[in-house]
Amino acid sequence: MTTSSSERGVSLGMPQLPAPAYPDDVRARLETDAREVIARYPDSRSALLPLLHLVQAEEGHVTRTGMQFCADVLGLTTAEVTAVATFYTMYRRRPSGDYQVGVCTNTLCAVMGGDAIFEELQEHLGVGNGETTGDGKVTLEHIECNAACDFAPVVMVNWEFFDNQTPASAKSLVDDLRAGRPVTPTRGARMCTFKETARVLAGFPDEREGAVESGGSAGPASLIGLKLAKGESAPARVVHPRGEAARTEAPHDPSPTEHLSSHDAPQDTSASDPAHPAGPTAEEGE
Repeated sequence: MTTSSSERGVSLGMPQLPAPAYPDDVRARLETDAREVIARYPDSRSALLPLLHLVQAEEGHVTRTGMQFCADVLGLTTAEVTAVATFYTMYRRRPSGDYQVGVCTNTLCAVMGGDAIFEELQEHLGVGNGETTGDGKVTLEHIECNAACDFAPVVMVNWEFFDNQTPASAKSLVDDLRAGRPVTPTRGARMCTFKETARVLAGFPDEREGAVESGGSAGPASLIGLKLAKGESAPARVVHPRGEAARTEAPHDPSPTEHLSSHDAPQDTSASDPAHPAGPTAEEGE
C-alpha cells in the first residue's frame, strides 16, 4: 500500500493560492485610511511601514491578505512587501494576544533580574517565548534593549514601559491584564490593546482620554549626556560601596519625571543575583 506525498507530510513545492481578499466593506474602509496615510509622503512607497501597522490594527497581525492590500495600494509586489514585513519584529506574522508582554533580557536588564522575570513569567503563564495564553490575552516574548537601562529591569506591554520590575511585580502585572483590571504604565497613558496601539503607530490620533497629556521622560542618568552636550555641568555622583548604607531622604511626592506605575517594583534588589543586591537607586548628584 502506498501513501501520497500529502499523507506523508511532504511538500511538493506548490505555490500558495492567492491571499483571500478583505470583505468589501473592510477594504473600502482601509482604502480610505490608506489614502490619508499615503498623502503624507512625497513617495508613496514610503508609506509602507505605517500601512503595515494599519493592516495589523485590523487583524492583530500582518496576514497575507494585509500584505496583498499594501502591495495593491502602493503599486508594489507582494515580495517587496513581504521583505519588509518579515524584517521588522514589530510586525506579527501570526495571531497574538491583546497584550504583547516583552521582557528585556539584554545585558543590563538580564543581570538586574530580567532573566529571572522571563523564566518565572513563562512558568506563571504556561507559555514559552512568542506564545500566547489560552485566553488570547497575553503574548510573552523576550526582547532586546528597550533604551531604558537606568530603570532596569524593564518590561514593556504594547511598547509602554513598566520600570524596575521583579518577578512578583511582573506576575501581578500580567494577572491584572488578563483580568481586565485598569493598568497604567510608568510613563504614558493607560493601556490599550495591541490592535489599538497598531492604529496609533499607523499615524492616526490616539483617542484615549488624557493620552496626549500623559507622558514621561528618560531618567536622570540618561539625561546627563544631554546636559553635557548643552554645556551644562553634570553634578558629582556619589556611589556607595556594597554593604555601606546609602543616605536616606524623607519621602516626597513624585515629580512628573518620577511618575510611578502601581506595578513598579521596589528598586532595592537584583532578582537574578541575590548574593549581590543592588543598592537603592539615587538621583544624579545625590
